[in-house]
Amino acid sequence: MKGLALALMLAAAPAAAQTIEEAEGSTMAEPRAEVTEAGFRDWIAAFRATALEAGVPGAEYDRQMRTAALLPDVVRRDRNQNEFTKTIWDYLDIAVSDERVAMGQKALARHAALFDRLEAEYGVEKEVIAAVWGLESGFGTFRGNTDTLSALATLAYDGRRAAFFEAQLVQALKILSEGHVSRKDMQGSWAGAMGHTQFMPTSWAEFAVDADGDGRRNLWGDDPADALASTANYLRHWGWTRGQKWGLEVRLPEGFDYDQTSERVKKPVADWRALGVVPAAGGTLPDGPEASVLLPAGATGPAFLIFPNFQVIEKYNLADAYVIGIGHLADRLAGGPAFAADWPRHWRALTLDERKELQQRLTDAGYLAPGGVDGRIGPKTVAAVKAWQKARGLTSDGYASPDVLAGLRGG
Repeated sequence: MKGLALALMLAAAPAAAQTIEEAEGSTMAEPRAEVTEAGFRDWIAAFRATALEAGVPGAEYDRQMRTAALLPDVVRRDRNQNEFTKTIWDYLDIAVSDERVAMGQKALARHAALFDRLEAEYGVEKEVIAAVWGLESGFGTFRGNTDTLSALATLAYDGRRAAFFEAQLVQALKILSEGHVSRKDMQGSWAGAMGHTQFMPTSWAEFAVDADGDGRRNLWGDDPADALASTANYLRHWGWTRGQKWGLEVRLPEGFDYDQTSERVKKPVADWRALGVVPAAGGTLPDGPEASVLLPAGATGPAFLIFPNFQVIEKYNLADAYVIGIGHLADRLAGGPAFAADWPRHWRALTLDERKELQQRLTDAGYLAPGGVDGRIGPKTVAAVKAWQKARGLTSDGYASPDVLAGLRGG
């Protein structure tokens, strides 16, 4: 089971419970040209004043940071995140595999009383809480084995997202100084996320709760109660609505206007019904708040009508693949079916260099504003692809596929 969980963690964006996803067009600091042991030790000495000013006891800082290690592999992984490519269907094949569904159903049964209590107290469906647990740590089978303090210090020193990781490091030091966990037990992902549901330290400070009544907010131990309650608390804080779907697979009518497909386009459900949007499983669309149509793999893949709970899951991780993975795993744990439509498995994911080339060619053709070449396919790039497709009489779904890149290369 550890191998399965590890495979999923490697596939997923490493920023659970407090996202550090990089949005399209966002500006990140340049990392250090050279990362060295001597430079790391100098940085630790210089950062001491900042940590103490933020409330970390000097003796605790000295004791803990003396043994903080520079982790070159953490630097490598952080800098190369955009270079790894995986299609959404490859991701979901792991995230919502039959094995993972079976594991989740066993976990729900094993902790039935706890899940029932959390659902009643926090208003978050037990299957949703379990789905987060499943994607973040394989239901606790692999919670990460990297020293959290060393990971956070390494990332803060590297400087690409210095402000974020400095804040996480300060909070991690406070957690240790207040005795909430020992240093040897404070382990997690390479990016500093910890415990069964992979909270960053500042999320622990704001949202962690003591569910088992032992006086500790313990996300690190074998008992998942505090971690699962903290996840429910987190989702409730960001506006989870019990009884509302995260989304559902739909079928779009012939001639559908693909300019309407975006999280930015919100309509009452009645309007989508009037346009001929129907559930893929049959019947009629459920009543609910304003919703959007999402095409994560373009017009040839499944289509989804997404509701505000989708944006709540985004607070855990911005990636559409992750949000759909959580939502679909929760649905499957509740007995729902697999997706009806096929994914366009004949396509592969574009590499980082190919994504940049696509953006540069869109820029050269006047569809994307200068300065938008960063390799991140976000709303601006999607809109540019739609405009390029529309100008050529193609289905304007905005999906940056290998076919779109080939077309741009061909003029």
